[in-house]
Amino acid sequence: MMTFSLGRRALIATAAAAIAFASPVVANADKVLDSIHFLIPGGAGGGWDGTARGTGEALTNAGIVGTASYENMSGGGGGKAIGYLIENAQSNYGTLMVNSTPIVIRSLTGVFPYNFRDLTLVAGTIGDYAAIVVGKDSPINSMADLIAAFDADPRATAIGGGSVPGGMDHLVAAMVFEAAGKDALAVKYIPYDAGGKAMAALLSGEIAALSTGFSEAVDLAKAGEVKIIGVTSDERVPAAPDAKTMKEQGIDTSFVNWRGFFGAPGLPEEDLAKYQKALAKMYETPEWEAVRARNGWVNIHNSGDDFKTFLEGQEKVIGDLMKKLGFL
Repeated sequence: MMTFSLGRRALIATAAAAIAFASPVVANADKVLDSIHFLIPGGAGGGWDGTARGTGEALTNAGIVGTASYENMSGGGGGKAIGYLIENAQSNYGTLMVNSTPIVIRSLTGVFPYNFRDLTLVAGTIGDYAAIVVGKDSPINSMADLIAAFDADPRATAIGGGSVPGGMDHLVAAMVFEAAGKDALAVKYIPYDAGGKAMAALLSGEIAALSTGFSEAVDLAKAGEVKIIGVTSDERVPAAPDAKTMKEQGIDTSFVNWRGFFGAPGLPEEDLAKYQKALAKMYETPEWEAVRARNGWVNIHNSGDDFKTFLEGQEKVIGDLMKKLGFL
C-alpha cells in the first residue's frame, strides 16, 4: 500500500494580472479586514486560482472582508510569484499568496531557491484530492482501461498535468502507476502552465489523460465534458459520487494536497493576526461551506506554529517519497 500522508488532519477528513473585485463592503460586526489582495502563482483555471477565488468569495460574501482582488503571476513553477513577494515585501503586506504541496516539492528539487521558511506562514486552509481525468469521448472509462493502454503503448499514453516534471501532478501520476505495479518512471508526462492549460490540452486530444486536482475537474465532469476515472480519496467524494476511488479499482494509494496562504517576509504581527482571524471565522460561515462543498475540498486548518509543524512534516514525507520514486 502506498499512502501519501499529508498530516494529522489531512487524511482524516511584469506579470499578467487578472484583477476582479468581489462583493461591496458589508458593514457588520463580523468584518475583520477592509480589503485583501490574493497573489496566485499560476494561470487561470488551476487549483491555486480556484482556492484563492473561492476563499475570497466566501470571505466577502460573509462580510468578513470588504473587497477582494486577485492577481495571476505565472512563471518558474510558482517561483516568480514567491520571488516577487520576497523582493517587494513591504509593499505587499496587504497581499496573501496561495500555495500548496508544490512549494515543498519545488524547493526540494531546486526548481527555485526559496522555501516556506522564507515567507510568513499564515494558515493552511483546505485539502484537495487528486484525480485522473479523460475526455468525454475517450475510449478509456476506468483506471483499468488506462493501465491497459499504457501497457500496450506507454509512449502513446501521455499523462498531462499543470505542474513541472517532478512536480505534484507528475508525482501523483507516478504514485498511482507505481501502486498499480507499473514502472513510474516510464510514464510519459507532459507539463503545462497550471491546470487550465492542462485541461485544454486534454479536451483538444493532446494527451490521453490528465493528472489534476479533483476540484479542477468536478465542474467539467458534471457538465459532461470530461470523465473522472479515479480519485485519490479513501471514500467517494459527495461532489462527484459516481467517480470511483483508486482503492475501489484495486490501486491501493491515497493522496490529498493541502492548500494555504502565505504573507510577505516581515509581515507585521498585527496584520498576520487579522489574516488568521479572518480565515478562522470563515470556517464558521455557510458561505464557506457552500464553496467547500461545491469544490469537494476537505477542511484542513493549520494556523501559525501548527502550520509550520505541518510543513516540516510534509518536507520529510515528500522527500522520502520522491527519493523512492527516483525524483531526488
